[in-house]
This record gives sequence, structure tokens and C-alpha cells, in this order.
Amino acid sequence: MEQNHNMLRGISENGGIVFYGVDSTDIVREMERLHKTSAVTTAALGRLLTAASMMGIMLKSTRDSVTVQIKGGGPAGRLLAVSDGTGNVKGYVEHPVVELPPREDGHLNVGAAVGKDGTLDVIRDLGMREPYIGQVPLTTGEIAEDITAYFAISEQVPTVCALGVLVNPDLTVRCAGGFIVQLLPGATEEEIDHLEKNIKAMPSVTAMLEQGMTVRNMLDLALEGFQPDILDSYHVAYRCDCSMERVEGMLHSLGKKEVEKLRDEDPVAEVNCQFCDKVYRVDLNELLKKWPASEEKTGAKKS
Repeated sequence: MEQNHNMLRGISENGGIVFYGVDSTDIVREMERLHKTSAVTTAALGRLLTAASMMGIMLKSTRDSVTVQIKGGGPAGRLLAVSDGTGNVKGYVEHPVVELPPREDGHLNVGAAVGKDGTLDVIRDLGMREPYIGQVPLTTGEIAEDITAYFAISEQVPTVCALGVLVNPDLTVRCAGGFIVQLLPGATEEEIDHLEKNIKAMPSVTAMLEQGMTVRNMLDLALEGFQPDILDSYHVAYRCDCSMERVEGMLHSLGKKEVEKLRDEDPVAEVNCQFCDKVYRVDLNELLKKWPASEEKTGAKKS
């Protein structure tokens, strides 16, 4: 793996098992810096971003994107992570500050913050007219198990997903990462048993990262005995692609009448990006001057 690559995709020698792994520490640190999340919401959104980044790498084209959304009815509210086809992610949590007592085992109680009365939605935008949407009921709200259930139910792909975020007492992120292992058709019972034993014997993701292990070490442990090869390695980051152009497009989609109403209240609209907190100030009089004449009478909305 190259020096600054923090994600890899590997495969067993016989091609029956695929492994995706990422050290998402920098991604989750940037998310915490932007959203000022409390410990349990850092862990929740950090896990979701980690999973979404790996799911982004699974997309066929770098122009595609995947959105993973959880609405579990817990105090954190809605969680959202969006990855592009190169694994760069951005995320949002409705209520960034949630304080809950830890679980009995001392771990952050992500399941209670997220809730499990709801759904996990995966929306893949593959450049078609309609996005592909898969939805499964939440199983635990702990996120890794919910991602595993999504692949098993919605895609019929036997999958193991492990995600971890370790938060320091001062709320900074010590380490974060995860892996997804998937069985391709044709894996034998023997191979499945061997793989299950390997994964059971592995320490938690955060324990491995704390011990100084790399994503390559995780691959070697998960696929021990399968002579794994690395297919690709990548550098993935927290990246927001908001722009003035997008903000103007969003205002435009409201229709001319709505924008005129907003202008009458205040000629300058302030729009906040939910993913990176950047503030855009739009002069609505200027925007209305640029409105295409063909849309003025009908109030037609530009898609």
C-alpha cells in the first residue's frame, strides 16, 4: 500500500472472497471538527461514514454515488453519509450532541443514540433516471450489524461488516476504521467455516488500529489461509463538494414565485451546508435577474 493510501480492496487467491478495509481516522476527525459531535454521535456517524466510504468503492463508476441513511428514532435523529465513487465521504447528523451513559461493557451506547425503531436506506445514484433504493429495518442501531443485514437481505450477498471509532476523553478521535468481507457465489462450506473462524479470532477494529496495525494487516488476518492479493489501494477523505452553483441550483428548483417571496423577506439568502457548515450568501435580486424568460410565466421548475 502506498504511503498515504488508507483504503484497500483485496481478494482471496481463488477469487471467492472479497475484502474492503479502511483506516478512517482522518475522515472521522474532520467530521468531529466540523460538526462538534459528542462522543456517542462521533462514534455513530463515524461508523456510518466508514461503511459508506467502502460502499462507494464498490460502485462501478467513479461518477456514481451512494447515500446511506439511518432513521432509528433515537435521540441522535437522522444520520446521513454520502460517498462518491472514489470513496470520499461527507456526513450529517440531525442532533450532534447526545449524552448517554455507556453500555454495561463500558462501550459507547451507539445503539441507544441511533435507536432501532426504523430503517437503513441505501440510495445508489448510478446516473440513471431513477436511483436504486434498498431499505431494511434496523436490527441493532449499532450500524455494522445493520449494514451486514442490508447486504444479506437487499443484495443477497453474505457479508461481514466490522466498524469501530475510538473517542478520547477530550472528545477527539483516537482512531477509526472498518472492514467488509463478502462471499462471492461458489464459496464452499469449508471456506465459509475457515473465514468465520478467522474473523472470530480477530480483535476489534479499534484494538487493531491502536496496536499499530494497518489495513493490510487486517486483510491478512481476515483472509489468513486464503493467500489474499491486493486488487487496489486508495486515498479516501472527508470531502464536501458544495458550491455556490449548487446552492443557486437548489434555490432555482424552488420556482420563481418562492424565490420572490424569500427576496421580499430578505434580499440576501443565507444558506448553510449541512455537511461542512459553510455559509453561502446569495443575492436574490441578482439570481432573479438571471431567471430564464421561458420559465417566468409557467413557474416551471428546472430539474
